Amino acid sequence: MADELQPLLTPVVEDESTYREQTRNEPELNSRRPFYVPPRNLHGNTDPQEWVTEEASAMNSRVQYYSKLTTIHKTLIPPDHVIPAEEQIYVYSPLGSALQLESSIDGVGKNHSIVTIFSIWNTMMGTSILSLPWALKEAGFTLGIILLVLMSMLTLYCCYRVLKSRQTIDYIDTSDWEFPDVCKYYFGSFGQWSSLLFSLISLFGAMIVYWVLMSNFLFNTGKFIYNYVHNITEVEHVLSTNGTVKVICPNPPGVHQNSTDMSYIISNDTGVHEFQEWWNKSNTVPYYLIVLLLPLLSFKSASFFARFNNLGTISVIYLIILVTLKAGRQGIHLEFHWFESVNHFVAEFRLSFPHLTGVLALAFFIHNCVITLLKNNKHQENNVRDLSIAYLLVGLTYLYVAVMTFAAFPSPALSKDCIEPNFLDNLPSSDILAFISRVFLLFQMTTVYPLLGYLLRVQLLGQLFGKVYPSFPHVFILNIVVILSGVLVAKFYPNIGAIIRYSGATCGLAFIFVYPSLIHMISLHRKGQLSWPSAIFHSFLLVLGAANLIAQFLI
Repeated sequence: MADELQPLLTPVVEDESTYREQTRNEPELNSRRPFYVPPRNLHGNTDPQEWVTEEASAMNSRVQYYSKLTTIHKTLIPPDHVIPAEEQIYVYSPLGSALQLESSIDGVGKNHSIVTIFSIWNTMMGTSILSLPWALKEAGFTLGIILLVLMSMLTLYCCYRVLKSRQTIDYIDTSDWEFPDVCKYYFGSFGQWSSLLFSLISLFGAMIVYWVLMSNFLFNTGKFIYNYVHNITEVEHVLSTNGTVKVICPNPPGVHQNSTDMSYIISNDTGVHEFQEWWNKSNTVPYYLIVLLLPLLSFKSASFFARFNNLGTISVIYLIILVTLKAGRQGIHLEFHWFESVNHFVAEFRLSFPHLTGVLALAFFIHNCVITLLKNNKHQENNVRDLSIAYLLVGLTYLYVAVMTFAAFPSPALSKDCIEPNFLDNLPSSDILAFISRVFLLFQMTTVYPLLGYLLRVQLLGQLFGKVYPSFPHVFILNIVVILSGVLVAKFYPNIGAIIRYSGATCGLAFIFVYPSLIHMISLHRKGQLSWPSAIFHSFLLVLGAANLIAQFLI
């Protein structure tokens, strides 16, 4: 008992010569590296003049023994009395250095609730926000608001089920599990590979949308700069409003028009016409992006691009300011016609409402990473509360942008059906506020795109080859496939609203509706606690997810 009370770290004598003598006389300690650590290599809160004792080495051996048992069965985890106290835990290097885990002692690295909430908000704020005014128009103003509120509540509940899914598993340590691990536990290899497939679909769809948007923003940015430098006046030959606050209708309803040729320039300079030929939204600009993004996708690590994550927050805040300024200048233009479109105003209830539900499925999609985001919450007991507040803020942000953009769209001068899947396309390239927004978003997406490519590589190549970077040819071929897909879509089908709703409904079927509901019902059934109301409600969620996906292809 007395030996157990001895400290794991024993101070050595101050005299360096005595220290060297002890080192030579105790070769058994030197032979036990990395458990023997010279004082100069020991870092932490304790006195640096300390070295690791035999008791520490023995305790490490016991922990290793229990760790081997843990690989046999998860219930054989080391008991609490075997684990050292927090102030005695060190990470030992084979080179002879030791680093004390200070974060486990004083909570360093844990996020407060406000940080966690805005981290979730920032993660969910993606490209869907640009398509929400269009999606609201597709559903009708009144029905669209109702569906946005209902979808936010529904996705929040399913996200709550994902968060609690690890707690449904007994006798196994699931502290380091993610949701795909839970799917694998309940559904075997099918759950593992199907969750991987749907996750890849979400990443692949996002990368295609990013390529289309980057092509759009690069085209309009270059066009604005060229016209400004050469003092060129550009005249739009599409439907538009007059006055200082100009809004355009690139694709009037019922009229087939090539949106890539929307303007002509008052100039006899042949260089201007050459610029128009070589700077085309669908024929040239998508290819120019390859020169920039292909090398960035080949980076082995994405840590450099992760530093620019806060740019997403800045871009969203600027979009909110842009929408507010435009609405203040244009005013509110609303008329309520419940079931028929009248005088350039759309009906309040439209049969194309699944376009909105598909977009919202991706807009509120965070289910595959919510466990990771909330792991860093300092107060784990507040996870549900913080998640709910984050969803509330996201819903209010989406609602504000969608409602204000739709309401301020100048009708009856232009039909509400003119609202584009990217509402920035309703602002001419000469608009200075829109130009600033496009520059912000272009730079942000240029830094986020390699991150998405890295995540795609980690999930796909990691599963197929067991390595994130198996070889340069593997990574290069994957990058070429992803980039060519983006180029082809940007050239032939640059409709981000359709891409978002298809990928959102597909991923939502698995991660929002099916897996959380099935896991909850299976866990309750195994415990004999599944009631009929719960079974009916969660079965209804399954049908709802399937119906949402089918409707995207039928309407």
